[in-house]
Amino acid sequence: MSDNVDFWFDPSCPWTWITSRWLVEVSELRDLNITWHSFSLWELNRGRELDPGYRAHIDELRGFGRVTMGVEIEAPERLAQFYTVLGAAIHNEGADKNDAALAAALAASGLDASILERANAGEYDEALAASTRAALEKVGDDVGVPIIAVGDTAFFGPVMSPAPHGEEAARAWDGTLALAKTPGFFELKRSRDVGPIFD
Repeated sequence: MSDNVDFWFDPSCPWTWITSRWLVEVSELRDLNITWHSFSLWELNRGRELDPGYRAHIDELRGFGRVTMGVEIEAPERLAQFYTVLGAAIHNEGADKNDAALAAALAASGLDASILERANAGEYDEALAASTRAALEKVGDDVGVPIIAVGDTAFFGPVMSPAPHGEEAARAWDGTLALAKTPGFFELKRSRDVGPIFD
């Protein structure tokens, strides 16, 4: 019997991209049914005191969550494809994170180009804020993405670089889920000593 998994992502986040590719691989080994959901790091940090450099960074990337929400609303059956195309371009291939990358991903996914214009006009902002809140209600507001939920169990992470593959990836999923489902468990963390590794 397959497990239904909900995955929240902001496509601009490289760490979330790594986790998403791991989860896609695990889904083939552990019979997971993934539902993808939009999340906005900009929305998460709205009104917060931030380092000016990071504030400028998330302001610049705000459109990525907006366009993703547009795809989720207008063509939810293509959201996974759009994320795969966009993520490969901006993370693996090093394309600039700008409107041109978003437009190219929309076109490659067979989606209406007007989604970008409508997203930039704020048409999907209310829905994106609601999707972001829905994720945070499951895990608390002191985390970002990725956020994963399996039934009543939800958690931030895992953050990996690089992610494991094959049976090692599946075992990592089994362990992550077992730990997350343990009553009273909250956190397991260590400092990162490498940047995002896409393989």
